[in-house]
Amino acid sequence: MVCRPGANGLHNGRGRMLLGVSLGHCHCHNCEVRHNVDKSNALLHGAQKRAPRRRNRILEYQLYIRNRIPNLDGLPDPRLFAAHAPLVSLPRSVMRMGCKIVYVCRDPKDVLISHWNFVNKFRARDGLEALSVETAADFFCDGVTLSGPYWDHVLGYWRAHQAHPQKVLFFRYEEMIGDPAAHVRKLAQFVGRPFCMEEEEAGAVEAIVRLCSFEHMTGLDVAKHGVTELVVSMAENSWFFRRGQVGDWGNYLSRETARRIDAITEARFKGSGLRV
Repeated sequence: MVCRPGANGLHNGRGRMLLGVSLGHCHCHNCEVRHNVDKSNALLHGAQKRAPRRRNRILEYQLYIRNRIPNLDGLPDPRLFAAHAPLVSLPRSVMRMGCKIVYVCRDPKDVLISHWNFVNKFRARDGLEALSVETAADFFCDGVTLSGPYWDHVLGYWRAHQAHPQKVLFFRYEEMIGDPAAHVRKLAQFVGRPFCMEEEEAGAVEAIVRLCSFEHMTGLDVAKHGVTELVVSMAENSWFFRRGQVGDWGNYLSRETARRIDAITEARFKGSGLRV
């Protein structure tokens, strides 16, 4: 992440900022919807009109790029951003000044497949030979990803969650898929916007779950057309959505490769209390 002391807005850690973080390709789209929804749900449905990476922009891929220093102080509260950077790359003020972080982790094998597929989209567009999944797995196991080693990334936010649960909310993608409504409620409580009885009875939780579902998101026109500017290139909006399924790695990885990743995960997470 390019964020040095003095960078407007982010470094001063002004409160009422929500930062959604993942290693990539395990998104939490309902962060913005709950943070902005009003009693009439008008803003909830307005979220459908914006591209997947224009609602909550990625700090290190879309804002702090090409020597740009955006004036984030000019944005009204509450402010919502996304990031894929490890915790050690964030300014210390993010934790110190009351900003809240929602972290989503996912099975490393599924993360690998999503990364591999995404990178090969760029390579195909540029006329380059596709990376084999075996080569991608070697890079992944060596910690070579755009956001650093998977295990360091996850453990950084997991330990921050354990030390400061009121500041860092830790979600597992697989559990989110299994019970999305429960996670919407946890998120609402975390950001200080719990659902009232009237909202519960009106079906606000279920509406957010439907709006943020993979099936709904991939069906939107903005998810099928247009491009999003990233730090080094333009990406088609459709590239951000693949299948969203739990365990899809089984269709691509050999048993040997899967065991290799599982062994690294078990060794790195031993004693942390974390299981993915």
